[in-house]
Amino acid sequence: MSQDNQILIAIEQLIDHATKNLSLDKYDVHFVRNALLDNFKLGATVNFDSIPEYDIQETIDFMVDYAIKQGLTTADDALLYETRLFGLVTPSPSSIIMKYDVTEAVEGVEAATNYLYDLGIANNYLRMKDINKNIMWDYQGSRGDLVVTINLSKPEKDPKQIAAALKAKTGYPACMLCPANVGYAGNAAHPARQTLRTIPVTLNNEAWWIQYSPYQYYNKHLICFCDEHRPMKVNHDCIARLVDFVDQFPHFFMGSNAALPIVGGSILTHDHYQGGGKGLPMFKAPVRKTFKSPKKGADISIIEWYNSVVRVSAKKKDIAIEAADYVLQKWAEYSDESVNILCKTDAQHNAVTPIARYENGKYIVDMILRNNRTDEAHPYGIYHPTEDLHNIKKEGIGIIEVMGTFILPGRLDKELKAIQKYLTGEEKFDYTEVSKESHPLTKHKDMIKYLVEQYGTSNTSDASEQIVKDYINQTCEKILDCTAVFKNDEQGKAAFDKFMTECLGCK
Repeated sequence: MSQDNQILIAIEQLIDHATKNLSLDKYDVHFVRNALLDNFKLGATVNFDSIPEYDIQETIDFMVDYAIKQGLTTADDALLYETRLFGLVTPSPSSIIMKYDVTEAVEGVEAATNYLYDLGIANNYLRMKDINKNIMWDYQGSRGDLVVTINLSKPEKDPKQIAAALKAKTGYPACMLCPANVGYAGNAAHPARQTLRTIPVTLNNEAWWIQYSPYQYYNKHLICFCDEHRPMKVNHDCIARLVDFVDQFPHFFMGSNAALPIVGGSILTHDHYQGGGKGLPMFKAPVRKTFKSPKKGADISIIEWYNSVVRVSAKKKDIAIEAADYVLQKWAEYSDESVNILCKTDAQHNAVTPIARYENGKYIVDMILRNNRTDEAHPYGIYHPTEDLHNIKKEGIGIIEVMGTFILPGRLDKELKAIQKYLTGEEKFDYTEVSKESHPLTKHKDMIKYLVEQYGTSNTSDASEQIVKDYINQTCEKILDCTAVFKNDEQGKAAFDKFMTECLGCK
């Protein structure tokens, strides 16, 4: 069969997939077919008695490969081109919004959000073949279970791609979260978004949007972002929007990163929140101590967790908002030099990561207390992972990690496998050699030295893998402990109780 006939069959398979899985309307089929023919510079199609069975990923891979051979795109732009093809067969944003609204009206809000999620999988906006490459395991920690993920779904760019990205920056869209991303063709510096579909929501009388995160760091990872491009801010209105969200979407949680560098998220320039399925580890954390709240109708407690969390709950929405805002305002001005907490010096340091959910008839707002102050001994942050932990994770610890789900860099996959060879004796460990700046494992030299001294070099392959995994697990616990403003020792617990009673006025 000629390549031209094969591409014509592939076009029909893509259209068939879109009608069955992307809500492509039968009245749009001719329009879409002609757009695909034009895209491939083909003048006509052919009739088929039946469309051969297909795997849609194999079909789309063939179409991209065909385009590269025809000079319609390049290997470096293969993902951009794939997204363009799926974008051509994905119904318009207004059509998807209409389908979402109908689904919500007939089947309920959870079915509607499931529809949007399934759409994202079917048009490869959520690239599950890449997401499923992530290495993930659970760990039963000392103060709660953790989930550890080595992220392989975001491959590192080579120098040529990085250079191309620098040249491609245009300033439009203003950031990755702006509504203008919908339909954007993308470039070397900005991912294509022709397959992105967003749903408008009103939060606390303001226009917002929801979409699923293309990286899916946890179950049904959702992004909620403001219609306006403005900096993040955690205040009374933020808490009101979070609680309003879970009121409308009770099957999801929704939270906000702190709005300060170091303890905040990676995008502080666009007001946005992160939510999704409720299965994150912190939600299972039991109450350590319950206090009598000064806000009538609200319960307030400290939970048994790694970092410092004040849990507020109330049956009434407005009471939950006011009680959580009360904690926010009090923490913003609180200092306790006996445990090295200063709320501000030349700038504000105290902040909160608030996370809301609705469970068992109550609105629950977990207020994770944060502080981004630095000093000479802690140039990266007093409550940031210490430098001896940076070989595992150096990046800021944001909302996902503080809730107990670790997203570790993809480089660790190869590096940890290489470390295991020292524990089996396959490679001989020489501290001086590994300490050289040119050595690929130099950042892990002290880790390797410790493991070799503790466990020797005659371990089986399975045993060495578990030894390294256990080290990662314990490091993740230490990282979370670093983020606690009130440490989980006798002095820290007493200081936390003091904040609750003397500052919040709890009893």
